[in-house]
Amino acid sequence: MPVIVNGYELSDSEMEKELPEHQGAADAMKSAMTALVLRRVLLDKANELGLSGEDEDKIEALLVREVVVPKPSAEECLRHYQAHPQRFTVGELVEASHILFQVTAALDLDNLRKHAEIVLQDLLDNPANFAAMAKANSNCPSSDVGGSLGQLTRGDTVPEFEKVIFSAEEHKIVPRLVETRFGLHILQLGRKLVGKLLPFEQVESKIADAMQRASHDHALRQYLQLMVGQAKISGIELEGADTPLVQ
Repeated sequence: MPVIVNGYELSDSEMEKELPEHQGAADAMKSAMTALVLRRVLLDKANELGLSGEDEDKIEALLVREVVVPKPSAEECLRHYQAHPQRFTVGELVEASHILFQVTAALDLDNLRKHAEIVLQDLLDNPANFAAMAKANSNCPSSDVGGSLGQLTRGDTVPEFEKVIFSAEEHKIVPRLVETRFGLHILQLGRKLVGKLLPFEQVESKIADAMQRASHDHALRQYLQLMVGQAKISGIELEGADTPLVQ
């Protein structure tokens, strides 16, 4: 079934040219076709407004004209800085070890959790056994070195893991199982370095740039959704309003 945008039928040659750019997508064909639809919708709008130049130049000029966001104020940047001090802290380190109980489709999660809880309780009573228990139980290559992950900084691990290791008490075992996308973890913390919070004046411009980029991305998605909603499109069902139309 052909895909038609405002009376213009997208061609196979256009798809062949676009498709290689989307090979990493879950559905490369759908992603490529969505991109072509969006490009056509924007090009039609640019032509409607009388913008000149090559197609890509017209689309760029359209977005510069239509998607405008103000630069955040110093007060907004300061609020962001105060709300997320960990993002502006340098030299923060934590030494951590873990025992991973990997969750797979073949395992009974309830039994795995019960086993992990038994191991955790034993280690809370006998923390000196951590390395041996990691070697015997962990499904992570770090089991060969007693579960040690070495020194970690923010961004080194998945968010749910990071949140715990940077808030837990040093030289202690976290008294609960920590669940991540990889499975269940028992965590032991070693030495922690608090780090230094950079002065607001030193990071204000970076905060402003990041906030403006985020605002622009949000405004761009809204604009694309608006343009798609106003266009006449057949042959494809684009995602709903709550799903980004651009990747």
